[in-house]
Amino acid sequence: MQAVVYRGTDKMVVENKPKPKIIQDTDAVLRITSAAICGSDLHMYEGRTDVEQGKTFGHEIMGVIEAVGSAVQQIKVGDRVVLPFNVACGYCYNCLRGFTSACMTMDESPGAAYGYADMGPYEGGQAEYVRVPFADFNALKLPGKPFDEHEDDFLMLADIFPTAYHAAMLAKVTTGIPTAIFGAGPVGLLSVMSAKILGASDIYLVDHYKTRLDKGKEMGATPIDMNNGDPVQQIRDLRAKSPQTEALRDGESILTTGVLAGIDAVGYQSHDQDDMSKEDHTQVIDHLSELLLPTGAMGLIGVYMPADPGEKGPAAEGKYLLPLGTLWNKGITIGMGQCPVKKYNEQLRDLIIAGRANPGTIVSHHINIKDAPEYYKRFDNREEGVTKVVIQFK
Repeated sequence: MQAVVYRGTDKMVVENKPKPKIIQDTDAVLRITSAAICGSDLHMYEGRTDVEQGKTFGHEIMGVIEAVGSAVQQIKVGDRVVLPFNVACGYCYNCLRGFTSACMTMDESPGAAYGYADMGPYEGGQAEYVRVPFADFNALKLPGKPFDEHEDDFLMLADIFPTAYHAAMLAKVTTGIPTAIFGAGPVGLLSVMSAKILGASDIYLVDHYKTRLDKGKEMGATPIDMNNGDPVQQIRDLRAKSPQTEALRDGESILTTGVLAGIDAVGYQSHDQDDMSKEDHTQVIDHLSELLLPTGAMGLIGVYMPADPGEKGPAAEGKYLLPLGTLWNKGITIGMGQCPVKKYNEQLRDLIIAGRANPGTIVSHHINIKDAPEYYKRFDNREEGVTKVVIQFK
């Protein structure tokens, strides 16, 4: 079969690999119809992790079941399914409590995933086929047929739609809550969609790429362009004019011109506000610590690596200087970590079926597998308009 394979920093190639087989009786083999390139794949592509050469990338995967092991009961050959990026057993202490992102049996450390550094030996799905461990637990059945009107929507259930929804839950977004989202990449854009589903009032989306901000505006957010100055002050100025703020007793106070929910959809590779050519690992956390009102909540869904070979000093070991005093003084709640996709994917699937959500709207490109190396480069270069790339296997 053909697969997209990592061959060193900034180098992806399409190679022939053996088609996966049933290893355990609980396995299935999936014939892939669509697989996406994720922003978190770029951390590995750029050499910012210790992923080994020869790994097939890809953790956003859907398709049709090709074969099942003798112990698989619910999933049948011919079923159309999407896979959570979490590879989970379903029976360990964490899985039983709903934390499939921290499964204790599928890797040496809590949590496993397809085609990802330090998350087990599982091959990714940017390929024609993939092995699915514990298929009954991990595969989510889908209605319809491959490449119908919901192909892109359903693919987003593998990772970024549940991840964005999880970010909104971590930030305690609920009815009437003003919300700020930093990062207008795929997860940031779907955080806008998730915040709207959860009933947020004003939603502010911060980035410095025009096409991404335009898409966010189309989805219902107020765009905040970092090129126009301090995003915190821009949002405060808008909040000061908001009828919601004017209804408060002390509408001119800085304590009423922030937001109650904040989402970091950027992570440790955030840009320095003063020099966009440089990174400032805690830039978003610093901004949110200023912007959040007392008793607000922050969801850190952008990736923060425990080790970063691309850095020096404490940051190389995942150690960052945080404004803990400000956060403590305000009583800010902070939630973080990878999304337990199975906690949300069924209900989000049903929102798609009901016409209440269309996460596939963020997909910008459909490509053939042979074009994957080129689009890794274009996506990594943050080329305008390259928002979400889907490899299709027709």
